Amino acid sequence: MARKMSPLDASWLFVDSPRTPMHVGVLAIFSKPDDAEPDFIKSLFAHLRGPHGFAPPFNLRLKRPKLQLLSSRLIPAWEETNEVDLEYHLRHSALPQPGGERELGVLISRLHSYALDFSRPLWECHIIEGLENGRFALYMKMHHSLVDGVGGMRMVSRLLSPDAHAGNLPPPWAVGSGEKKTSGALRRRGSPWQQLADQLKRQAGHAPEVGKALMETWTEAVQQHHPELGSPFRAPLSMLNRKISAQRRFATQYYDLARIRALGKRAKVTVNDVFLCMCAGALRRYLAELGRLPNEALTAGLPVSVRTADDNGSGNAISFIIANLHTHIADPLERLAAIKASTLQAKQRFLKLPREAVTGYTALFMAPFMLQLVTGLGGLTRPMFNVTISNVPGPSSVLYFNGARMEQMYPVSLLSHGQALNITVVSYAGQFNVGYTGCRETLPHVQRLSVYTGEALEELERLVEA
Repeated sequence: MARKMSPLDASWLFVDSPRTPMHVGVLAIFSKPDDAEPDFIKSLFAHLRGPHGFAPPFNLRLKRPKLQLLSSRLIPAWEETNEVDLEYHLRHSALPQPGGERELGVLISRLHSYALDFSRPLWECHIIEGLENGRFALYMKMHHSLVDGVGGMRMVSRLLSPDAHAGNLPPPWAVGSGEKKTSGALRRRGSPWQQLADQLKRQAGHAPEVGKALMETWTEAVQQHHPELGSPFRAPLSMLNRKISAQRRFATQYYDLARIRALGKRAKVTVNDVFLCMCAGALRRYLAELGRLPNEALTAGLPVSVRTADDNGSGNAISFIIANLHTHIADPLERLAAIKASTLQAKQRFLKLPREAVTGYTALFMAPFMLQLVTGLGGLTRPMFNVTISNVPGPSSVLYFNGARMEQMYPVSLLSHGQALNITVVSYAGQFNVGYTGCRETLPHVQRLSVYTGEALEELERLVEA
């Protein structure tokens, strides 16, 4: 039975290209159990290759190959398949000595640069051994049309266990998203055109609210009555917004979540405001050192999850708001206060919408951005925003996989023409883990951003305590 996609899910397929593959990933680092046998990794890999079966979204394949999507762009579909070649999707790698963060980052950068095979289910899983202190890593990537950040984190939580002694846990593809066979946002009845008509009918009842919210947003973008706020297509041109190549660079940084929360409490701002100010400080310094800091303030696109607590689907349930990063402000505390005001206004406008109207709002709000990518104008014209910065809540407690403790977990995100940098943070067991995904050709020395973010945090702490 075919599974029709939502317009948001399908949009990630339409903008996919050899230089802009639309997959997202997660990097998890594990330590072996204290009593692990010398062949622990070999046994774990054999367990993963065992006959466990496949669950959605890991057994979903495009009903038509990518090149045939042109004939069905309105409503592409998935089909379930039992023909999943695990020898292809599951890979085993080893790092060269000494197996530190640099060597792991180089490998993840390379693995994340390669596009997925559109004739197969759109995912890969890599087990990587050879890290320092006997640790190993799991890197998994999946097309964004199948999963968003929050859906992916919920999937991770289901496949791991808080019990260090829980053994023989099934692999991710046997657990899947946990959606019920008879439900799921992707499963529809009726013809494609009937499904489209039904969807439009559901959205029509909220047209006034959607229209008002869009009018406020675009009016602000054109008239700029409040230049301190983030508005679409008011972002300055910068080196972050060029055409990109297919090759990626990946860097990481992690902090104590309690440290970020304590700073936010003292400064009377949210954790996300602190994170945005850290990123703004890092970007300001990075671009200034290269002599490429715009006089106008950079803006950030912030994905916002609209997934309910009982939604076990893996498909996309996100919207976007735009925040002003105020990178033109030299003083970090003034910049933090300005960011707080910008994000508060953006969230208030978004929260006025009924939940049922968010899908229509998101589709219309992001349509110009997607049109830039489809037409090839991304990276050639003024960007809708300069950089994507995302905060994804992850598992709150320590998790294990067959006795191996997950030490850290980092997001590895996607890029597009005109968006050469993505900064995403995932919280995990009291950690605040940041992943920086950048274009190798467009942005030199992406690793410096991770260092500068930490130093921006230290500067904020000193100023708040002074």
